[in-house]
Amino acid sequence: MKLKLKNVFLAYFLVSIAGLLYALVQLAEQLRQKDLRISQLQADLHRPPPAPAQPPEPEALPTIYVVTPTYARLVQKAELVRLSQTLSLVPRLHWLLVEDAEGPTPLVSGLLAASGLLFTHLAVLTPKAQRLREGEPGWVRPRGVEQRNRALDWLRSRGGAVAGEKDPPPPGTRGVVYFADDDNTYSRELFEEMRWTRGVSVWPVGLVGGLRFEGPRVQDGRVVGFHTAWEPNRPFPVDMAGFAVSLPLLLAKPNARFDATAPRGHLESSLLSHLVDPKDLEPRAANCTRVLVWHTRTEKPKMKQEEQLQRQGRGSDPAVEV
Repeated sequence: MKLKLKNVFLAYFLVSIAGLLYALVQLAEQLRQKDLRISQLQADLHRPPPAPAQPPEPEALPTIYVVTPTYARLVQKAELVRLSQTLSLVPRLHWLLVEDAEGPTPLVSGLLAASGLLFTHLAVLTPKAQRLREGEPGWVRPRGVEQRNRALDWLRSRGGAVAGEKDPPPPGTRGVVYFADDDNTYSRELFEEMRWTRGVSVWPVGLVGGLRFEGPRVQDGRVVGFHTAWEPNRPFPVDMAGFAVSLPLLLAKPNARFDATAPRGHLESSLLSHLVDPKDLEPRAANCTRVLVWHTRTEKPKMKQEEQLQRQGRGSDPAVEV
């Protein structure tokens, strides 16, 4: 009996020793892992931070060709200065500024020369039959048609430049074309949204059509309709500021142009109908949920005091450019 108790005690002792040794081994391993982690953290503290990711070199980016029709008026310079300073923030951009005039004017020529932008200066006068008559509201006749088409002609190697870069883009140039009126307000983000357009890209436009915004309705990454109040059955119920076209697509469709005889609100459709099917539009700006361009308009200045001083021979010095 004593022998059995002794054996049991010995077995219990050996098992206890084995358990203790196992526990000590586990504890030692935990301490080793802890020391290793501390060493790693200390090394991380002394390691220089990684270099930030570098954006692509400008030469690797597709060029954005911004087409802007403009015409002489009191606020013209103010509008163009504002727009040019927005465009100056965008890399790899080429401004096609087209005057509604028989030739280049000193005001626009000087502004372009001082802008620091890569530009092409064009000019073409709107035919008298297409011009707004005194007292007509701006929506009665499409504006900027001849000027936008003149820019398309230049892109298609048909000449016409009066200053700036006179050679059109060579064949194979990667780029996108955007029609930017001089009185809108543009976020810099918008241009990066459109830069990689493959066909025709679209996004919402704020403060247009009597709505807070107009724009495509998107489902599962595809355009399925348009949020608009006025004549929603137009082929492309979008604002001029709400789309961009890839340069290769434009060059591949030489007959795609704006139609000066298009019904009211159909000017955009007159071009886009030659280029794309609505179901193939490429939604941008977070699936058309963000507004990055606004259809703003500068209030027409009231010149009653100026007119009164002019009648008295004391008007503002006409040599001072405004």
